[in-house]
Amino acid sequence: MKALNSFGFPVLRFNFRGTGLSQGEHAHGEGEVDDVRTALDWLDTEYHLPLIFAGFSFGAAVGLRAACPDMRVRALVAAGAPVVPVAAESEEPRVYSYDFLQGCTKPKLFVSGARDQFGPGAKLRGMVDALPEPRKLVIIEGADHFFEGRLRELREAIENWIKQTVFTEG
Repeated sequence: MKALNSFGFPVLRFNFRGTGLSQGEHAHGEGEVDDVRTALDWLDTEYHLPLIFAGFSFGAAVGLRAACPDMRVRALVAAGAPVVPVAAESEEPRVYSYDFLQGCTKPKLFVSGARDQFGPGAKLRGMVDALPEPRKLVIIEGADHFFEGRLRELREAIENWIKQTVFTEG
């Protein structure tokens, strides 16, 4: 959020249904894709600017589903994208697949911590390497899934990529 806002982009940060004080119930990824579509619609209506999608963890996984096919979205950022099954208490594990990105030719940035328990380096690298260009993977040494103590490096990775990718496109 801070990296995108530093360029003067309007930013919308929200909780998915059933998280924090938001209304509704967790919809196992399907309803949350609709949440992202609604957010993209609102940003487009409110600002009429090209959109850059950025999501963290579960938000990255479901947000990419909505953002990739949306013609208004110019670039995609996924921080802490999970690639191994993740289970919350009393839930079946969430299994993450990014096969839907096989046809996505938009610029894609994946940023992960070297110690991310939900995005082990080899598995994440294999997933990103299988995607069409343009794509980039940045691993932040010493960072865990939440980038604790490494938020500056996360922000710098996103800012540098935006400068190199978004502002150099035609």
